Amino acid sequence: MATEIVMPRLGWTMEEGTLVEWLKQNGDRVEAGDIIFTVESDKAINEIESFDSGTLYIPPDAPQPGDTLPIGAVLGFLLGPGEGPPAATPAPTAVEKETESRPQQSAPSRPPRDRPQGKKSRSAISPRALRLATELGVDVSSLNGSGRNGRIVERDVREAAPARSADKAAGATRRTIARRLTESHVETAPVTLSTEADATDFVALRAELDVPHLSYNDLFLKLTAAALAEHPDLNASWRNGSVQRHDEIHVGIAVDTNAGLLVPVITNVDARDLPDLARETSDLVQKARQGDLKSEHLHGGTFTITNLGAYGIDVFTPIVNLPECAILGVGRIVARPAVYEGRIVPRDMVALSLTFDHRVVDGGPAARFLDTIRRHVERPELWHAR
Repeated sequence: MATEIVMPRLGWTMEEGTLVEWLKQNGDRVEAGDIIFTVESDKAINEIESFDSGTLYIPPDAPQPGDTLPIGAVLGFLLGPGEGPPAATPAPTAVEKETESRPQQSAPSRPPRDRPQGKKSRSAISPRALRLATELGVDVSSLNGSGRNGRIVERDVREAAPARSADKAAGATRRTIARRLTESHVETAPVTLSTEADATDFVALRAELDVPHLSYNDLFLKLTAAALAEHPDLNASWRNGSVQRHDEIHVGIAVDTNAGLLVPVITNVDARDLPDLARETSDLVQKARQGDLKSEHLHGGTFTITNLGAYGIDVFTPIVNLPECAILGVGRIVARPAVYEGRIVPRDMVALSLTFDHRVVDGGPAARFLDTIRRHVERPELWHAR
């Protein structure tokens, strides 16, 4: 019996995926473990491998690159020796396929439409740039890459394409962002608390540390992890009608990119030192802006930090990044008149905003957590051994 090849579920919030690129052709022999197509989900490009062997068969009405499909949609089949194609292509729903223990994958029955011309190797162009070039019909062989080692990245393709075509290509990412934000607004019971912290010693700490690429975000990552260890109620999610606490602390950092807001996740933040954090966050931010993030970089977070200080913003209301229960918003650090040791003097101040899901945690624990964040900003010695 022919094995169905379907749109896989690549994350618990994923409801649909966009077929990006076929890496095998109709009629090719496929062995278990072969990478045969790529899918975009949650703004990341994923290489999909086959768990079975056989000969690829794609019906005439198979989806084409650029099509957005629900989980479980049939993309094609793997045929056994001497086996003919199925008489008809079933039309499964996402619900029917959710219970499958493993995803299965496929290749195209016909050449992708509007495939970019040229002989650039896959290693010379990022997956997101290749997908965008396919959608916009950009000849990648004529491009000079601005990425590392001359690699073609998304911005190179956008600069070579008409603006209206780039806007159309960005639509799929915008729809993903809109869907996730709507889910957060509908499914959570959000409450936002705000406070102000004296960041003078915090600023001094960054200035005195000899750590390459160290940013304020790296310091906030470390002090937030320390606060989450003290307040595990905030390192939790609402799943299947109950609260699930997480044993590990994985913190996402919101990054503004041309493709939209991305939140790469730094794992086990509490166990990492500042030089290690600085290296990884710098690398992930660069990958996010070049469109080189992988799916695993965007999943598994237990808390998120979003910093709008660079844009002159003080207080704002961040939106919870599901399935997490809370998100910390950081405003600009700016010198203000403040009362310090009985005198009015200039001090570096920062506004902090915490949005939390009231289903998971009550106002008292959330307020105590935010107050701990404030104290950690004002007294870095509480979490950083100088």
